[in-house]
Amino acid sequence: MVLAAIIVGIAAYHYVRMFTSWSTAFTVSGAIYTPTGEPFNEAYRYADWLLTVPLLLVELVAVLHITGQQRSGMIARLVIAAVLMIVLGYPGEISSDVTTRLVWGTLSSIPFLYILYVLWRDLGAVMERESAEVRVLLRNLRLLLLASWGVYPIAYLLPLLSIDPATALVARQVGYSIADIVAKPAYGLLIYAIARIKTQQERGESSEGTIPAIA
Repeated sequence: MVLAAIIVGIAAYHYVRMFTSWSTAFTVSGAIYTPTGEPFNEAYRYADWLLTVPLLLVELVAVLHITGQQRSGMIARLVIAAVLMIVLGYPGEISSDVTTRLVWGTLSSIPFLYILYVLWRDLGAVMERESAEVRVLLRNLRLLLLASWGVYPIAYLLPLLSIDPATALVARQVGYSIADIVAKPAYGLLIYAIARIKTQQERGESSEGTIPAIA
């Protein structure tokens, strides 16, 4: 829960900075956004991701039935892959060149796919050692992670489509923001439910009253 609080705290700070940067970069008249000449600083979002994405993965490993060297090894692999994913995606994000965006987006996808592979392979093995109730929550957690993280590459590729650049910019920011809400607060609630159930099971208590799992 400490990790979950740190994650949403970091995200809240960077969203305030992004809001300020957006307000400086555009003026609004009715429903029309007009550039002021000041650039919108996308770096705030990537700074947020650089800190929060590795913590999200650490948060997941923390509630799994993994100990010792196996836990340390999994955390190291996931954190390194997460950092590479964010760092490699940033040059393409700030570029208006199609080829540059595609190249860096492709490179960023490699650690992204590796993270999914580790979570599905290693987490799948760990899930077999958990109770049926926890297995359902872990399954839902993986699906939530896949659904929310799947929004990012779609939003990333919007500038490459034949749509108005201003519309693509707004749609990209909306897509990123929706995915962030799902991938941080909602994800944290599922982690909390898993941690609470496991704690109660260790104490021999009933898990009644825990956030219900989706069957």
